[in-house]
Amino acid sequence: MARIANVNAKEIDPSLTEVFDRQVERWGCRLAPYQVYARRPTVFRAVIGMWEGLHASGLLDGRLAALVNRRVAALNGCVF
Repeated sequence: MARIANVNAKEIDPSLTEVFDRQVERWGCRLAPYQVYARRPTVFRAVIGMWEGLHASGLLDGRLAALVNRRVAALNGCVF
């Protein structure tokens, strides 16, 4: 299956670096899907907005979100 390459670190929109810095601080690396999303900053911001909206709504418990992320990663064969 063809894969989309991650964004080149030198090409990352400066407005996105804060999110990547938080990822590195929390998980020790940049999360792979976000490196693909960063190829299109508007898509990147949309994904971040979706997760921020879910978090703010209180509809999705943080522990459940973590389990959903792990399950989706496993189904996609991604390391998470």
